[in-house]
Amino acid sequence: MSAESVGQGLGPRPEPGSGSESEPLCPEHGQALRWFCCSERRPVCAACAEPGGRCQGHRIRPAQERAEELRNKIVDQCEKLQLQSASITKYVTEVLPGKNQGVVSTASAARELVIQRLGLVRGLCETEEQRLLERVHGEEERAHQSILTQRAHWAEALQKLDAIRTSLVDVLTHVDDLQLIQKEQEIFERTEEAEGILDPQESKRLNFNEKCARSPLVTQLWATAVFGSLSGTEDVRIDEKTVSPFLQLSDDRRTLTFNAKKSKSCADGPERFDHWPNALATTSFLAGMHVWMVNVQNSCAYKVGVALGQLPRKGSGSDSRLGHNIFSWVFSRYDQEFCFSHNGQHEPLGLLRCPAQLGVLLDLQAQELLFYEPASGMVLHTHHASFPGPLFPVFAVADQTISIVH
Repeated sequence: MSAESVGQGLGPRPEPGSGSESEPLCPEHGQALRWFCCSERRPVCAACAEPGGRCQGHRIRPAQERAEELRNKIVDQCEKLQLQSASITKYVTEVLPGKNQGVVSTASAARELVIQRLGLVRGLCETEEQRLLERVHGEEERAHQSILTQRAHWAEALQKLDAIRTSLVDVLTHVDDLQLIQKEQEIFERTEEAEGILDPQESKRLNFNEKCARSPLVTQLWATAVFGSLSGTEDVRIDEKTVSPFLQLSDDRRTLTFNAKKSKSCADGPERFDHWPNALATTSFLAGMHVWMVNVQNSCAYKVGVALGQLPRKGSGSDSRLGHNIFSWVFSRYDQEFCFSHNGQHEPLGLLRCPAQLGVLLDLQAQELLFYEPASGMVLHTHHASFPGPLFPVFAVADQTISIVH
């Protein structure tokens, strides 16, 4: 409704102050606020809507009509709130108790599953423990029996030798020349009998075979436990003085990046590898158990392992190439081929996928070197050896980058 039509429909304007005392009045004209200005969103009087009024040209509605519209909206909103309240009440009284019971039931099932599975694992571990202890006991008894057998054999041999020696001494001291000549054959036979008793030889059967205590199951569980906790992870850093000029070392000394062009800014020194793209860590290990992780996902050509400090650094020969000498033990990758290498012996490893990270576990008490993939929880390779001295973590990379994880 326009302002003009409002003025026409109202007839003569009442005098200021002539409206009902109970009605709110326009502060400007003193008339009842019976209209609603849709533009200014407020109640106005008829004078405000007339030509010359402040709401001239605005869309004007009866205030009563606007109030009725608001009442209808409030009613609709109340109905919506009532439906919403009913829905929430139903959810609280019917759904949540079911959810609560479902949580209790599911948690109970999960608890039983954990207990059941760990019970099976515990039972398997106890069975494996008993089996291995029996094998250790049996091997110990076998070694003891072998030693006792050898002791009895050599006691008998000693008696024979003593008897032969006594006989020969008796001939030497109590027999005249003629009798000595007559006993020549007898002396020859006794001497030949003594020569038939061979000197003792080293035998593996007299030693305890430590392999009897090894178990793939125990190794797997042990490695998983060690790498799962990572409480003993070493803070391994690379020794800058050893880094090949074909490698770039990061500022934190944990990342090696291969560069096909030999760096000219790299000062040569007795500790630096000058041909193969190798590098040693700063710290060596002589005892105990040590763990470190290497991120290898970006490289298709790398070597990770341990090496003795005596590892030669110069030249292109095998004596300074990781895995090709007696000084180094490494896990290596070249394209899609993986192997464990030591002293020129390469053991292929049939991996189904390329590891993104490689865990190295060195247990010097057990004289064991283990390589592990954290993502799958799989032991990739184990090697037992009598390591002759302190071992350094060692690295080589001929493609992209590898990084020590900390």
